[in-house]
Order: sequence, then structure tokens, then C-alpha cells
Amino acid sequence: MISAQTIKTSIEELGAITKVELCVMDLSGEVVAATSERIFLDVSIVISFANSPVDSQVIGDVHLFKVLDDGEPAYVLLAKGDSEHAYMVGKIGVSQLQNLVVAYKERFDRNNFFQNLLLDNMLLIDVYNRARKLKIEVAVPRVIILVETKNTQDSTAQELLSSMYGQHSGDYVTAVDENSVILIKNMTRGQSYDDVNRIATTIVDMMNTEAMLNVRVSYGTIVEELKDLSKSFKEAKMALEVGKIFYAEKRVNAYNTLGIGRLIYQLPESLCKIFIDEIFGGKEVPDDLDEETLNTISKFFENNLNVSETSRQLFVHRNTLVYRIEKLEKSSGLDVRNFDDALTFKIALMVISYMKYLEGRK
Repeated sequence: MISAQTIKTSIEELGAITKVELCVMDLSGEVVAATSERIFLDVSIVISFANSPVDSQVIGDVHLFKVLDDGEPAYVLLAKGDSEHAYMVGKIGVSQLQNLVVAYKERFDRNNFFQNLLLDNMLLIDVYNRARKLKIEVAVPRVIILVETKNTQDSTAQELLSSMYGQHSGDYVTAVDENSVILIKNMTRGQSYDDVNRIATTIVDMMNTEAMLNVRVSYGTIVEELKDLSKSFKEAKMALEVGKIFYAEKRVNAYNTLGIGRLIYQLPESLCKIFIDEIFGGKEVPDDLDEETLNTISKFFENNLNVSETSRQLFVHRNTLVYRIEKLEKSSGLDVRNFDDALTFKIALMVISYMKYLEGRK
């Protein structure tokens, strides 16, 4: 149904131009919107008209019109003023409101369609039938871009995203929960994941600068068929979760770049515990190490196990860095200067982060 504010804006503009007083009431006689505070007619008269078979009626200097939705009354429009002039303005108002009803229904239907499609709540035959009725192209490359906001009550993110990517371009913005907004982005045949990443980065920047929102963005794979959008949506959701666990410093995460994080995310907790116990046994595990050592190792990994470059970036002597690495080797049994041990240690850090995430969900 159309919002009261939209109806109010519509009749106020028409009233200001034509100098005719207008009022829109629902079928129970409640005022939805009006251009003045004056009562046009008794409520019982309006209800009686709403239940009558006629579409328009004149009582004194007030014209009554029914605003129809699929042939059924939805509202009653009252126009007060000079007889012929008020009648003409009333008919224009009815036409305008009925067009709004159709537009809002189409918008609701599209929103409902995409929500059910993303959540796998539709049969394949229904997907194609409803897409045809809603004039949605089936064989167009699309990708799901998921925007997570921290404020569940704020609609700013959805409004801003809708203004950036409107339906006129074939894109669509919707939501299936209170925590995130979904952009269904149409792609051209020549566009790649680099283009998707640029779009996702632009969204993060715009949300930050325009609405002061600190958002996380993820996206799934590009799909060629409408029916596969739910797959891209699931991938975007996984990318968002995996990104928060393993790549917290990144504001944009893509499903196809999750790497080993995606593999660990799908492991059962029991297997993760076995892995940590087998690698470290009774020795000190990475989670128990001091922050200085963890930061040193993290920087060491960033520099591809290059001792000289790591010591330069940390502003420490090479021997100091070697001492820290050897100290880690004594406590954990792993020499991170060795590729195999470095890989084991890196995976262990990620597994521990995942176990913390699972613990936090309990």
C-alpha cells in the first residue's frame, strides 16, 4: 500500500496548483492525507459512498471519487471547490493515485519476487513465470553484493544504495533481514570481477562519506541465469562471515578470493580441536602468545618470510627479529623461517580465529 506521506505529497502538489481542497480517506473513513484541516463531509457519508456501486458522487460542493486497485475500492478522494473545476481536478487526482497504486504494487511484487528467489522459496517454473510477468530479463549476467550495517533500525543504507543503483539500470535493491542490504547488480558481458570489486569499494566509500556508516561489503560469483541468484547470495553471505573471521581488516570480501579461509570455515569444530592438539600437543599455542610476538610473525608473513625486510619495517635489529622467531620456535616447536612450519603456523592462527568465532556464537 502507498505510504500516507506519498499520498500527502501528491495531493498537496495538485492542490497548490489548482487551488482545490483535497482529502484522501480510507474505506473506514479515516483521513489518510488532506490539504486542509477542515472536515469535508460526515464520516458516515464517506463510508456509505465507499460501499455503494457508483464510482463518483456529488454532495453540495464536494465531489467524491473512488480510487480503485484492481477494480476494487482502495481509497476515497474528496475534492471541494467550484463544481466543474473541482470535478476535473478530482479526476486527475484519482488517475494520479491509481498510477501510484500500480507502481507501488509492482515495486512490492518485484521486492517479494527477489526475496523469495534469493531464499530459494520458489519453484523453477514459478521463477520464469513471475519474471515474465514482472518484465525481468532472465538471461542477464548478475552478481549479488551484500552490504552489512551495524545499525539494524537505520534505513539510510538501503535508501542510499537505491539512489546509487536504481531500477532504471536493471539493478535492484532489497533486504531479507534487518542487518544487511542486498544489491542485485546487472553486469554486461565484458565486465569482470575487477569491476565488481570497484563497485563494492565505491559502496563502502559512499556509505562512509555520505551517511557516516561503517559497513562491510561482500559479493558472490557472477551468474548467467536469474535462477542462480540464490547461489550468488549464499556465496556473498559466506564471504561476509569468512571475511569477519579471517580478514577483519578488509572492508570488501569476494567469495572467489577467500582462499583457505573458506576451507577452514566449512570444517567441524571437533576437527579443528584435533588439528590444534596434534600440531602443538602440550606446547604453547599461538593464542597464548604475547601481542608483540604475534605482530612480529604477522609482519614476517606479510613480507614472505624475508627477515631483512621485516626487521626494517618493524624498526628492529635483524638479530632482535631472529631472537623473537627462535623464541617462538622454542615455545611452539615451529620454525616459521621454514616454509612448511610457517604454513602450519598460519593455518593454526586461522583455525584458532574460527574456533573463537564458533565459541562466540554459542
